[in-house]
Amino acid sequence: MSSPFESNILLDRLPKHLRQFIKPQDYNSYTPINQAVWRYVMRKNVDYLSKVAHSSYLEGLQKTGIEVENIPSMYGMNRILKDIGWAAVAVDGFIPPNAFMEFQAYNVLVIASDIRQLENIEYTPAPDIIHEGAGHAPIIANPEYAEYLRRFGEIGCKAISSARDYEIYEAIRLLSILEEAEGTPQEELDAIRAKVDALQNEPAEPSEMALIRNLHWWTVEYGLIGTPEEPKIYGAGLLSSIGESAWCMTDNVKKLPYDINAAYQGFDITKPQPQLYVTPDFAHLSLVLEEFANKMALRTGGLSSISKLINSKALGTIELSTGIQISGVFTNVIENEGKPVYVQTTGKTALSYREKELVGHDTSYHAEGFGSPVGKLKGINLAIEDMSPRDLMAYNIYEGFAVTLEFEGDITVTGEIITGTRNLQGKIIIISFKNCTVTHKDTVLFQPEWGIYDMAVGKKVVSAFSGPADVRSFDLVSHVPSSKTIKAKKTDEREELEGLYKNIRDIREGKETTLSIAEIFAVLKEKHAEDWLLSVEIAELLHKQNNETLLDEVLNHLEDLKKKRPKVAHLITGGLSLIFEKESI
Repeated sequence: MSSPFESNILLDRLPKHLRQFIKPQDYNSYTPINQAVWRYVMRKNVDYLSKVAHSSYLEGLQKTGIEVENIPSMYGMNRILKDIGWAAVAVDGFIPPNAFMEFQAYNVLVIASDIRQLENIEYTPAPDIIHEGAGHAPIIANPEYAEYLRRFGEIGCKAISSARDYEIYEAIRLLSILEEAEGTPQEELDAIRAKVDALQNEPAEPSEMALIRNLHWWTVEYGLIGTPEEPKIYGAGLLSSIGESAWCMTDNVKKLPYDINAAYQGFDITKPQPQLYVTPDFAHLSLVLEEFANKMALRTGGLSSISKLINSKALGTIELSTGIQISGVFTNVIENEGKPVYVQTTGKTALSYREKELVGHDTSYHAEGFGSPVGKLKGINLAIEDMSPRDLMAYNIYEGFAVTLEFEGDITVTGEIITGTRNLQGKIIIISFKNCTVTHKDTVLFQPEWGIYDMAVGKKVVSAFSGPADVRSFDLVSHVPSSKTIKAKKTDEREELEGLYKNIRDIREGKETTLSIAEIFAVLKEKHAEDWLLSVEIAELLHKQNNETLLDEVLNHLEDLKKKRPKVAHLITGGLSLIFEKESI
């Protein structure tokens, strides 16, 4: 059965478009082999990472309730995480980057509830519960890092994507699924790898989302802290990979001081990273994030910010200097002398103020799009938003008056003013007209038969960002990935092996079993001779029982396996080192 959704204050705050990604954690679906994989990785990690990880890691394991012996129940973790101001939810593999970051902004940790196959025990490109639960969760117990993660999510989810970004995301998601799945045909893997390489190598200006994802990768996923000469690990990708956590500490991996240039360094999720970035402390991460945010459309506004939204072909928002926010799919901007003088959306549009939709300006009212001039009136230094009631009367900008407003850039609005809407500071943010015509030179932008014309007021565009100003304005429950994770196939041979693993687990936990250790090993050696992890677990039990005779037989079997399967020899050695500690193997 699935774990119940044990909600809390943080999860209750999540909007519907994020809730669509949450799935129940079916704890009973974890097999004895899954549990053995978790235990092996965690025992190796705790042993090795105690020497090379940031001090927050081991402290965080205790604070977040992560156990070495058992895969964690995520919603059980919530009872503990709430004490540090966070929560956890289960999802199906990779979710879109903007959604992932928005979860972070709500202090919610996204955890892929699947677990890597034994064959991928060292590293998997697919997110799994080892990566998320044992990598991300412990380090957020550090308050300064947790705030960086939240702030990163808050800024990152506003980053503007390109249409190409989503195509790359879908391809990488599929690649990670196929890499992790059992028995994927080589030609299928080659084809999707080629597609990912082709997409990533296309000459194109990287979007804001692509750049901030790079920063996320080189910090949250693969970050080092300290000095390039003596770094410690804090990135979740390294904390959860027994292979890369060791590899990254060698001279084979270049260590670079972390700065904003990391935003322009791409990455390959299927390969070990050739270089890593070292931050002197967690506070420095926030400094670089703010430096990057200062270059985003979120803070720069202007013509370039609208162009980014148009190129994204996705729902976005611009904010004018009065605070009015226009949310929709932007399709056109008219410019004059490097400044936007008219903006246009197509399709459903909503108007908001301070992230709250304005009454009467929802997507049903602006169902066919929205257009408005931006800037000052021609020949008048005083912008409409800065005019006093006396100024407005002087320029006939008054209820019931027929008026012609000529804006800079040859935008003309002619009509009869019905009313105006003001913000809390008393500035006009919308002027509504009837019998209205809007033109740009000889081009008609709005005509009287289309109904009431609502003109947004603002002398400039101060911000632009991905998504709506008010998340309740649009139905966002539609961006579910096209691919699903693939579960391991059940076979009679696999089921028998799972049964052997369960018996050994039960013996370790002091439960009654139908088979003895000797009988289990005999079946394993006869029918599952290629499996190495169960033999390591058997050796652990025999060592504790001082059963030297059978232990020697198991160790000899493992030595034979090292020769037959050289790729797992170091894993066998690593497992035995945990058992015998300082004894030579």
